[in-house]
Amino acid sequence: QVQLVESGGGLVQAGGSLRLSCAASGRTDSIYSMGWFRQAPGRERDFVATIRMIGGSGYYGDSVKGRFTISRDNTKTTLYLQMNSLKPEDTAVYYCAAARVYSGRYYALEDEYDYWGQGTQVTVSS
Repeated sequence: QVQLVESGGGLVQAGGSLRLSCAASGRTDSIYSMGWFRQAPGRERDFVATIRMIGGSGYYGDSVKGRFTISRDNTKTTLYLQMNSLKPEDTAVYYCAAARVYSGRYYALEDEYDYWGQGTQVTVSS
């Protein structure tokens, strides 16, 4: 089992920045890939970004390309999401996820992930 705990959410003005963190514990040696998803009120959960734990620079959803950067610290088994140039439409609950199955590719679908955190709220005011 893997446990994931997100932190770093909050309220920020449009144009501002936030950095989300996701601390993984448990069988972290079994993790192949980690990612971020988000869910706005009344909407489905959407893919934000993903990164493989070994190799790979990250893969992003179209709406965040050029503004968000995903990274990881393998020593601490921590995932980060640096969010710059935030927009009101980025307002959502952000979820961290981890996948066990190795495939060599990036995962952008919810059902490709095995473990999920509880989420952290990000609110961007206009």
